[in-house]
Amino acid sequence: MIQSSRPLRIAAFGFRRFPPRDGSAGAEKYVLELLPRLVARGCQVTAYERAYPGEALPPPHEHLGVTVRAVRTTRRSGLEALLHSAKVTLDIILHNRADVVHMQNGGNSPFALLLRLFGKKTFLSEDGNEWQRGKWSWLGKSYLKMTMFVSAFVHNEIIFDNIFTRAFFEKRFKRKYAFIPFGADVEYDAKAEDVLSRLGLKRGEYFLFVGRFIPDKGLHYLIPAFEGLPTDKALVLVGGSPHPSDYDKALRATQDPRIRFPGYVYGAETHALMKNCFAYVQPSDLEGLSPVILESAYLGAPVICSDIEENRYVLQEHGLYFKKGDIADLRRVLAGALADPEGLKQTAARQSEHVRRVYSWDSVADQHLSVFEGRRERQTAAAAH
Repeated sequence: MIQSSRPLRIAAFGFRRFPPRDGSAGAEKYVLELLPRLVARGCQVTAYERAYPGEALPPPHEHLGVTVRAVRTTRRSGLEALLHSAKVTLDIILHNRADVVHMQNGGNSPFALLLRLFGKKTFLSEDGNEWQRGKWSWLGKSYLKMTMFVSAFVHNEIIFDNIFTRAFFEKRFKRKYAFIPFGADVEYDAKAEDVLSRLGLKRGEYFLFVGRFIPDKGLHYLIPAFEGLPTDKALVLVGGSPHPSDYDKALRATQDPRIRFPGYVYGAETHALMKNCFAYVQPSDLEGLSPVILESAYLGAPVICSDIEENRYVLQEHGLYFKKGDIADLRRVLAGALADPEGLKQTAARQSEHVRRVYSWDSVADQHLSVFEGRRERQTAAAAH
């Protein structure tokens, strides 16, 4: 336990931007919800974001009570995160910025060895087996498999957002780890619905996807499934690739005029797109606990998603599922939604009620603080006796 009269000092890294901007994803959404809530609970929080070549390096500043420090890194895939994490680790140690270091992605775990050596408590948030993601080269996969063993033993705690990856780690390493799911609650701003007119969209007249354009998100299933669908509705694919890629180019090469690529949209405008879509579609091969599924369902959007166990865990019996990687089955589910809009609305209502009951960001913050302060360890020990 950290015993001090001063506020608990927390440093966080392992994400690109705070708050989210172009190239951001679920990791940025996660810290945007979590870190200000930790500030509200009396903690001093520093978020380390990335600055890239050609960008001005902003001075330290505050956002929602969180001190934001930008540290420069490269845009080179595979080295971007490692270089940034190395520089952040040195900054935390040299300037004694924190008592607790909260990092994302097990690829950063080797830096915890140095942080622990200098008396810092380290906590890793892990949303899946990163080495399984299709974006990595064989070298990247090998590195991530190696760091999995470091992750298992070096940190004060690993916090998993899904029970399946936690079960994998617990079986592999014969240890117990924490489970804290994401929250779903959204403060909706109706004024943000101006984004619909800006993008030329009408309420209920488009399918929606939000995320990175990388293979494990499954857009190479969604686009051909939609291309074969007889409908006047649009397919809106919000986001893009964090780095230029052939995969991104291939997706955008579609000749279907109904498919639109508006680029990155954030915050309240993203929520407006979710709330007003005909259905939200998540065709992933691999997920942790998906924030976009949670938020879309919370806002009342019907969610159609692949039948991977992580998605089924989120929506339980209320989901509209298709067989992972099966274009024809995805087209079948999309067509079924179009044929039964009233049934789709009823499904959306059940999904929304479920996630509103189960997932809360305030609870997420409370549970993280309990882990950081060591209260979970003492509660577990007491329960064992």
